[in-house]
Amino acid sequence: MNKKGCPEEYPITLKINGFEVAVFQLTNQDLEDWVHGYLFSEGMIQAANDIQSIQCDEDSGTLAVTLTEGFDPETIFSKKKHYTAGCGRGVTFFSMTDVKTFTKIHSETTYLLSYILKKRSEFAKLSPLYAETGGMHGACIVYPNGEITVREDIGRHNAVDKIIGHALRTNCRPEELILLTTGRVSYEMLSKAAKFGFPVIGSRTAATKQAVQLAKYLNIEVVGYLRGRMSISYSSFGRVINDLEERTAVVHPIENGF
Repeated sequence: MNKKGCPEEYPITLKINGFEVAVFQLTNQDLEDWVHGYLFSEGMIQAANDIQSIQCDEDSGTLAVTLTEGFDPETIFSKKKHYTAGCGRGVTFFSMTDVKTFTKIHSETTYLLSYILKKRSEFAKLSPLYAETGGMHGACIVYPNGEITVREDIGRHNAVDKIIGHALRTNCRPEELILLTTGRVSYEMLSKAAKFGFPVIGSRTAATKQAVQLAKYLNIEVVGYLRGRMSISYSSFGRVINDLEERTAVVHPIENGF
């Protein structure tokens, strides 16, 4: 019998300019990337240099963030909290109505489906925490030259925040990137990708109906069930060229609510 280690998760309190935002369940790795990605995804910062400092107190499990500009807690905390679905507890202050106001994505870059499947396979091989425990989620970005960067976490939304934070800190151009994730693409996952500006999202599993509706509204291409030589196209804007048509499917969720 093969033995694997247990995934680790930590309750970490996020404070901004002294104000407590929430307690998050996180994997204790790449936390500065997570801070940048989460704050950007929630509209609390617009660029990496909006953060003046990040102090981590491991004894108390606290991340204390100081922003370069003043932080108005009433602007954020007056919004209703939405707890994220799935593993690892997260919170977002964006509703689906808020996400509909995001800038629509415009990109003419195209990719072969076989290329995305290949990168999905490379992503799996470059996920050490998953290999060690079998219980981690991951997110990665694929650069124009084909290289990839991976971030992992107990929560799928945390992993996406971490990879967005990395992309933000390294001045990546979102229109040139592919976002791949191991987790289900729900509306809050789609909103994070939309906020940064990814034109293509790929997942090894499904997308929810709400996420697909938002993707179609915001011009984001979503491809799910990337496994082996198979996939499902949830929204198509001509960016992913299906060169494996006989092994793929196109789904058309019911359009309502928009």
